[in-house]
Amino acid sequence: MPIGSGPLIVQSDKTVLLEVADPQADEARAAIAPFAELERAPEHVHTYRITPLALWNARAAGFDAEQAVDVLERYSRFPVPQSLLIDVAETMARYGRLTLVKHPAHGLILEADEPALLTEVTRSAKITPLIGKPIDDVTVPVHPSERGRIKQELTKLDWPVEDLAGYVDGEHHPIQLTSETQGPDTWQLRDYQAHATESFWAGGSGVVVLPCGAGKTIVGAASMAQAQTTTLILVTNTVAGRQWRDELLRRTTLTPGEIGEYSGERKEIRPVTIATYQVITRKTKGEYKALELFDSRDWGLIIYDEVHLLPAPVFRMAADLQSRRRLGLTATLVREDGREDDVFSLIGPKRYDAPWKDLEAAGFIATAECVEVRTSLTQEERMLYATAETRERYRIAACSVNKLAALERLLAEHEGKQTLIIGAYVDQLEHIAARIGAPLISGTATTKQREEAFSAFRRGEISTLVVSKVANFSIDLPEAAVGIQVSGTFGSRQEEAQRLGRLLRPKADGAEARFYTIIARDTLDAEYAQRRQRFLAEQGYAYRLVDAADL
Repeated sequence: MPIGSGPLIVQSDKTVLLEVADPQADEARAAIAPFAELERAPEHVHTYRITPLALWNARAAGFDAEQAVDVLERYSRFPVPQSLLIDVAETMARYGRLTLVKHPAHGLILEADEPALLTEVTRSAKITPLIGKPIDDVTVPVHPSERGRIKQELTKLDWPVEDLAGYVDGEHHPIQLTSETQGPDTWQLRDYQAHATESFWAGGSGVVVLPCGAGKTIVGAASMAQAQTTTLILVTNTVAGRQWRDELLRRTTLTPGEIGEYSGERKEIRPVTIATYQVITRKTKGEYKALELFDSRDWGLIIYDEVHLLPAPVFRMAADLQSRRRLGLTATLVREDGREDDVFSLIGPKRYDAPWKDLEAAGFIATAECVEVRTSLTQEERMLYATAETRERYRIAACSVNKLAALERLLAEHEGKQTLIIGAYVDQLEHIAARIGAPLISGTATTKQREEAFSAFRRGEISTLVVSKVANFSIDLPEAAVGIQVSGTFGSRQEEAQRLGRLLRPKADGAEARFYTIIARDTLDAEYAQRRQRFLAEQGYAYRLVDAADL
């Protein structure tokens, strides 16, 4: 390609600019996605940054420096700075220079490819307590219980370690996919689901990133069938756990008696146990009582659903579970607390990532149109907003009364369609639910109430459902065709992606999904909306802007 015609401008500060209007923009976006993270996504030029973590994830997934350099040079409009190319190659080369392996005499050992490197990392005050006396100038023993911590600390020192120490098989338990047996409900693993399972199994542990509605649970089930072992599944809430249970009963040869629920309501420990993050992070008299769950069986596989939401205490537990195979599942490998490096070191690197638009083009997820509807504050609200504290300002803007009129016009436009109204403030949602006569599902609703409302929605008995943050997690509502977001959690990228994800299961009639976000212009609400949309922009979803007056 001649200089001057590519869609990328690669700069020495590791930023990569992508011109959206270029005919090759989508192709270039997909090519840089394995090793560059989106930072800003305004209308015409998107800014990506090449980060060490993104490069190491790419390296762990089998993407080498040569390929990364080739992509940058192929799509760049101007010559790529040599310093950056060298930096990319050197950063990627850091992954795997330190390895954790099993030694027949010394147990778990840390191995370096040269003495100077081992000396450098073992002199760190954070590493010293985790290791024993050096065996030789490139080898040092590591206490087995510190396998997770040493990986965490070495990643923070910019020396990510490759864990080749292997895994315990755990207690054997036969599990088969029903697609491999003869029966009335025949189904097949999709190509990308089989590839994701293979990639995870080849690496032993790690994260699989798939859009909502693309069958993450099936990848989990396929991994269980591959492992043939007792499995612990950690989920975000009880409803999600029961959806996992139903899916496993449908997709595998497991029986109801083999699947246990470990939640606030039940304490069943069975060969396959589904536990909630809340129950295992609950403290009683300063102790994590649920830790007994981890010791109760010889687990061979641990599945972390929605791994981007993994609470900090679970990280510490994850550090003690390094000898078990670990599968993280998510649609969005972004954390608002910036702890993606902990997911990388403790759960494992990214093993498979399917671009949303590729799956949409193949018909595996529904096509979606995203629309940002802009409203204005009333005169009274403007005055309140001008005099309020920053935190209160967002609430005033997010709960603006003019959003209600825009919402009603959207509902009239999509009358008869399965619609989800999603927001962050319960009092705002209560007002909306009362006004339009729709049921509200919030955090205070019991598990039974949630399940009943979701079932009625799936059957088409109710066409509109108002939901709070509970819609952010693992809720299976296949026929939801319209989503209207009235407020969100500040600038949360993963929340926005999860909410759009509620609409992405393919529709029986092949219809397009519509996702509206109603924002108050010239306020923090508009600023946070920009932030929230970043991940979706990275996946190729552009928001069409509409003035509420034009609806």
